[in-house]
Amino acid sequence: MEPEFPDACIVTIEPSDWCQHGMYIMALVEGVRWFRQYLKDDRGERLVALNDLYPEIPLGGLEWNVEGIIMQRHLNRHQSDDGRRNVKHYKYA
Repeated sequence: MEPEFPDACIVTIEPSDWCQHGMYIMALVEGVRWFRQYLKDDRGERLVALNDLYPEIPLGGLEWNVEGIIMQRHLNRHQSDDGRRNVKHYKYA
């Protein structure tokens, strides 16, 4: 999920069984766990990776459920631009 979530960053997940448009989530789709952004609009429901190398996952007709919502991202000193530990909080409307 780069660039927002660099390799080896730590995420804090709040267990949840629901989500809304724009949230970063952990979802179980047809028995496979995915970390993606959930989008719901005129194109339907889908999971989208932030890196264009990975295709989106249309959810129509699939068996899926939300397992958790990403609430924080933690970068270590080596990942941040200023050499300090960096925490980003995700607040959803």
